[in-house]
Amino acid sequence: MKTPRMALVALVAGAALTACGGTDTPSRPEGPPVTSAPGTEPAGPSTAPPIASPTVLPPTKSSGPSLPPGPGATEISGTVTAGVEPGCLMVDGFQLIGGPRDVLAPGTKVTVTGKPQPDLLTTCQQGIPFTVESARRS
Repeated sequence: MKTPRMALVALVAGAALTACGGTDTPSRPEGPPVTSAPGTEPAGPSTAPPIASPTVLPPTKSSGPSLPPGPGATEISGTVTAGVEPGCLMVDGFQLIGGPRDVLAPGTKVTVTGKPQPDLLTTCQQGIPFTVESARRS
């Protein structure tokens, strides 16, 4: 008589555990968890364009004869000043991107050859980005 009673206890316990494992709420599709507050809709995918990183150019020559600017290049002259953000250098309203840092130091009068890139996003937040191809002291 002990065996049928043990089987009945095991069967009842199994049924109870199975009933506890079910859910009364409808299942939702797999994916990332929803983290919106009650009454709000979750935001869709971002449509903002990615922010470009500043281009790091190889060091350029700091001395030697002056060469005319290449096709599409511009030459600007002036005194290098520090920008409002750390590491940003400016000349005549242009933000200098790349170039020899031993020549492009704040307070130095320089002539810089390169190309303006007004659509380039940078962290300096001032001036027109200017990709330096060469620089020399004036």
